Amino acid sequence: MEVQELLRRYEWGDRDFSGVDLSNADLSNVTLVDINLSNANLTGANLNRAFLMKANLRGAFLNWADLRFVKLNEGNLIETDFTKAHLNGAFLVRSDFSRSRLSGADLSHANLRGAVLEHANLCGAKLLNTNLRSANLQGANLNWANLQGAKLSGAMLQNAFLSEANLAEAFLNGVDLRGIDLSGINLRAAKLNGANLEGATLSFSNLREAHLHGANLTRANLIGANLETAFLQRSLINTSDNIKQR
Repeated sequence: MEVQELLRRYEWGDRDFSGVDLSNADLSNVTLVDINLSNANLTGANLNRAFLMKANLRGAFLNWADLRFVKLNEGNLIETDFTKAHLNGAFLVRSDFSRSRLSGADLSHANLRGAVLEHANLCGAKLLNTNLRSANLQGANLNWANLQGAKLSGAMLQNAFLSEANLAEAFLNGVDLRGIDLSGINLRAAKLNGANLEGATLSFSNLREAHLHGANLTRANLIGANLETAFLQRSLINTSDNIKQR
């Protein structure tokens, strides 16, 4: 479909464009609120600064698409393919990315507050300084993802995969991380104040300069972990099979 035809039909009130082929189309700066682009082919499309609030892109293909600074809050992005897409600075508050494919995507500085990313594939994704406050990341694949400086306070990370992820300087204050495997993870200068790390595996992780005020580390595996200059006031840590206050 040609872009001008889509815009003309949208202007006339048509909202259903499911399954259309808009690969490599230039849709930058367009306003397409509440549009249905489910299962559409938008591979390589330019959606830079587009306004797509409440759009339905379920099952759509957005591989390598340019979605920088797009406004796509409350969108239906279930099972959508964003592989290698550029989403830098995108506004994606409360959008549903369940089971979506975001491997290698760049979401740096994006706002994903309250978004659902349950079982999403974010393997190798760039999430530098991304706002993920109160996001649902349960069962998400974050292996090799770069989450440096990401804001994850209030996020749900149960059963998430974080092998080789970078969480340096990330904000994880008060997050429930019970039993999670963070072995070998870079958590340098991460904010983990009040976090629940009971039974977590932190062996050989880098916690240098990490803030762990009031964190619960009972039964956590800290073998080989780097806790140099970490802040541990009022945290609970097992020492020689005993729990002691620090």
